[in-house]
Amino acid sequence: MFFNGDPSTRKRVDLGGRSSKERDRQKLLEQTRLERNRRLWVKQQNAAALKIQKWFRGRKAVEAEQSTVREQFFGTYGKYCQNVDRHCFSSDSEFLRQLLFFFNAQNTDDFTILVETCRLLLQNVRDSGDIVSLFAGVDYSTKHALVDYRVKQLAFTCIWAIYQNRKQLKDQLVMVPRDSSLTATLLLEAVVLLIDPKLPWACKVVGYLLQRNAFALFREIVLTGKENTKSDNSIRNASPLERILALMISHIGQHPCICPNINPQWSFSSQMLTIPLLWRLFPSLKEVFATRGLSQHYIHQMAQCVRNAYVLPNDVSVECPGYACLLGNTVETAGAALSHADCSFEMAMDLAAVTTFLLEALPPIKSSSPEIRQSSTMDEDDMALPDEMEIVLNKDLEQQIAHAMHSRFLLQLTNVLFREVSMVSGSNHGLDDKEVAAIGAVCAFLHVAFSTLPVDRMMTVLAFRTELVRVLWNFMKQCHENKKWPSLPEQLSYLPGDVPGWLLPLAVFCPVYKYMLMLVGNEEFYEQEKPLSLKDVRCLIVILRQALWQLLWVNPTAHSNSVKLVKNTSAYNGNPVESIKQRVSLVASELLSQLQDWNNRRQFAPPSDFHADGVDDSFISQAIIDGTKANDIMKRAPFLVPFTSRVKIFNSQLLAIRQRQGSHGVFTRNRFRIRRDHILEDAYNQMSALSEEDLRGLIRVSFINEFGVEEAGIDGGGIFKDFMENITRAAFDVQYGLFKETSDHLLYPNPGSGMIHEQHLQFFHFLGTLLAKAMFEGILVDIPFATFFLSKLKQKYNYLNDLPSLDPELYRHLIFLKRYQGDISDLELYFVIVNNEYGEKTEEELLPGGRNQRVTNDNVIPFTHLVSNYRLNYQIRLQSSHFMRGFQQLIKKEWIDMFNEHELQLLISGSLESLDIDDLRSHTNYAGGYHSEHYVIEMFWEVLKGFSLENQKKFLKFVTGCSRGPLLGFKYLEPVFCIQRAGGTASEEALDRLPTSATCMNLLKLPPYRSKEQLATKLLYSINADAGFDLS
Repeated sequence: MFFNGDPSTRKRVDLGGRSSKERDRQKLLEQTRLERNRRLWVKQQNAAALKIQKWFRGRKAVEAEQSTVREQFFGTYGKYCQNVDRHCFSSDSEFLRQLLFFFNAQNTDDFTILVETCRLLLQNVRDSGDIVSLFAGVDYSTKHALVDYRVKQLAFTCIWAIYQNRKQLKDQLVMVPRDSSLTATLLLEAVVLLIDPKLPWACKVVGYLLQRNAFALFREIVLTGKENTKSDNSIRNASPLERILALMISHIGQHPCICPNINPQWSFSSQMLTIPLLWRLFPSLKEVFATRGLSQHYIHQMAQCVRNAYVLPNDVSVECPGYACLLGNTVETAGAALSHADCSFEMAMDLAAVTTFLLEALPPIKSSSPEIRQSSTMDEDDMALPDEMEIVLNKDLEQQIAHAMHSRFLLQLTNVLFREVSMVSGSNHGLDDKEVAAIGAVCAFLHVAFSTLPVDRMMTVLAFRTELVRVLWNFMKQCHENKKWPSLPEQLSYLPGDVPGWLLPLAVFCPVYKYMLMLVGNEEFYEQEKPLSLKDVRCLIVILRQALWQLLWVNPTAHSNSVKLVKNTSAYNGNPVESIKQRVSLVASELLSQLQDWNNRRQFAPPSDFHADGVDDSFISQAIIDGTKANDIMKRAPFLVPFTSRVKIFNSQLLAIRQRQGSHGVFTRNRFRIRRDHILEDAYNQMSALSEEDLRGLIRVSFINEFGVEEAGIDGGGIFKDFMENITRAAFDVQYGLFKETSDHLLYPNPGSGMIHEQHLQFFHFLGTLLAKAMFEGILVDIPFATFFLSKLKQKYNYLNDLPSLDPELYRHLIFLKRYQGDISDLELYFVIVNNEYGEKTEEELLPGGRNQRVTNDNVIPFTHLVSNYRLNYQIRLQSSHFMRGFQQLIKKEWIDMFNEHELQLLISGSLESLDIDDLRSHTNYAGGYHSEHYVIEMFWEVLKGFSLENQKKFLKFVTGCSRGPLLGFKYLEPVFCIQRAGGTASEEALDRLPTSATCMNLLKLPPYRSKEQLATKLLYSINADAGFDLS
């Protein structure tokens, strides 16, 4: 070290806080630990090497001894058992002891000897008929230990030999043999003989085979043999392999039985029932398995262990996953057990648990037949899996599952479980654990089934042949009244315990009850109060409203407005609770919307019952912003929001579009010249030439009178309003032939429009655009549409219950047929319908071959729905579709989805009631010396209030250009209505003047008349002059 000029010595400070001695101690301890671990590892390596060497030496010694014993065997009994007789099977003989010791299944000589042994065994038993004495002599009891051991070893050796040589024997494994001397047949028949349940050792042998995982060997044997199997319906006998399986499964679970419990992984259910379409190979085995006792035992076994992922073996193929095969084979036989009158509740619970769990993992199965419903809550496209998860099942396997889950299976399972549920309604009856378990099991099973299986065949059975709706309603009503919902988490494997208890019941109740409402008639619902009383329906509305508000506002699902609904398999790679919540929000909103439709037909509940609390101005401002909770509610459940709030949201959306479009700019490029006496043709020619963007912009109109002169007035919006009112009145006039009237004078497309107008479809497109333009600009027009046609604006399918809005008489006739107690075939009705358009009669078949198919009591229900479908949907499908295309150029479907049909009519035409003059007065400005208490103004309001409704509407058109006021009241009239003094002084010249208007400014120019009579006369003359805008 060099001297640095500083004579002082400085002490080194360790800022780590530990001395060097402590660091050395820690290092020493770590080194000691590592050295100890190294020595332990070397010791373990040496011990393992010794075990391997010991095992290897042992195997070599055994192989040497086996060779020695094999040579001794050949010397004694011959290489092909030439020196063998029946005494070789006795307990004193060395034959079986030596054979079972040296046997190697892959040794050809050993395999041949085993086959010959089985042949000799079968022959001797056939000759003597006594297998016990063959093995044990006259005293089995003293020799049973040795005999049992040899029989167990022989049975397993036969199975093992087949397993090891299955590829060479593949043509003989599964088939029913025509030749009893086939190799595989001899080996299998020997096993059948050895496990006969009448024998004293049967239980021990079967137990031993189970311990040796015999079903796993049988699985591979069957899978190898099934590829070479051709079905032969002429042969009804069971194959030897089928008989072995039947004996083994029949033995297990019987009493008394001392077979040990085995790992579920190696059970019959896991190994054999996961073979695709097992019962096709073994129909006799199916009959044995389907017996009530066996089904109950194995289904209970599955229920205890199927949730463990390791239980099922590897899939046979991607198209045949094990869980799907297990489901198909199980439910195909379960129906027989359920059909027994004394089928136990426990068995049904186990079956529901197994099928629910297996269905959870199943991809959706498409329906093989067209669904009755065109718009279904169970829309299979909406339940599609993400691309990376998509699984396509084997078609035969799909058919097995879909066919097994038929209506009878659902009926039986539901009815057995509901035996334990009280049908008593009301909060006084408490629910016990068994009832809650039954309801939970049914709901869990059906919820998963709705997401997986075709619903067309399920709904009718559940709705009309089970007590499902009544039981679930009583359950939900009682829980609602008690404000306590029991938890049902264990029913679905992925639901946590804090999931609301109403979630599963609503997921099942809503689609089934909705389906019922589609098929019941108006009289049943309103007068007979079926399927639920109107009081209960009101209670249901409250439950649905609260559930939807909870799901969509209080605790909304993540990204609920953008996530597409997926089936329950999302439980394995997503959030299953979110998925089921979205499902409930969908089906609950659809049902509540349907109940609102029923309420609109005939009110049984106040509109406020459908409205949620908490909708305020901030909600309305959020509702027009994508991604917000309020916006999501408007898309999913708009009826939770009061009508006036929805109109404000609708108007805000239109205003935002118009502002983005710059539609109220100073310069307008779209100017129409319209002849009043050719208004429809001129409007059609000029408007049809506009692009979608131009249609959103401003259109200015100049009217040409009958003399070819342009009318006075500059269109600041008022002339366009007048044009829209006149064009809609002309275009939708029934005299023009595009629309017809119902008996209530409501409009719908004329089915025979093509007979009147060559370009009728183009005109329907134009009329759709025209209506959309009126709504886009906020102009109310007097077009009273039939309710069923308004449904088409929302792209809703029409059903039988919508028929009264088109043809009440036809509806009454169809309901009469539906309830007819006699023989309907006597009425000589066929599946045809007659059209009579303008005197020309045509006959249409309702289905192929309908002219030759008579209506009977069995098919009258489909007949009524086909007739209503033809009148409501099919007959005007072209006119409606073209109208819709034009309409949707300006008005998006999602905008009008916020409204039901009744509200949509209000949106188009406003209220049919008298004008609210007081509302107009409270939102009026005055100018030119007038004020609210001026004597002329006082007279004016008295006169206007005394006018008839027709004259009030004419006055409104005179001053605003439209005969109907704003939908939400005159507060929303833009600009605000104003009365201006005209003429300045009250001179005679001024008093002779007529009132005039400026519709673009909603302005009335009113001279200062001296009397009410004079004011009324002059005002009536002006509003009835029909002078166009020349009075301006």
